[in-house]
Amino acid sequence: MGVVTDFEPVTDVPDRIDQDDRPVASTAHTRDAAVQTRRRRVLVTVVIVLAGAAFARGFDPWRVAVAAAIMYFIFRSGFAMIGAFARPVPEPPPPGELRRVKFKYRCGQCGTELRMTLSNDQVPEAPRHCTDEMDLIATEDDAL
Repeated sequence: MGVVTDFEPVTDVPDRIDQDDRPVASTAHTRDAAVQTRRRRVLVTVVIVLAGAAFARGFDPWRVAVAAAIMYFIFRSGFAMIGAFARPVPEPPPPGELRRVKFKYRCGQCGTELRMTLSNDQVPEAPRHCTDEMDLIATEDDAL
């Protein structure tokens, strides 16, 4: 028996394997979309069941419909906010690619001001002026 260099699992009966050797595309985005679709279906089912139960108990149909719609949107936005905590922070861009920043610096000796709009780093080093580092006076967070 020969040495196995690459292991490739067989997912079909050997005598009926097709000639398509392309890998199956499975990304985090498609898995996340499937989870979100499943959550929406469960939420819609729960809202319909609760609205049907309230309607069967004799509540006003308009009030039940309005309450069901409000409940759906509150839970949907809650799931979206909680789901945002579960998603990882996106990877930083490759080195050398410029990022948009908005920093304002002032020279402590002569008072010269500088506004930085692009940087190769999210938090760049302060520029130098009059042989000294400039002082940071405004950032993106200050504008918010």
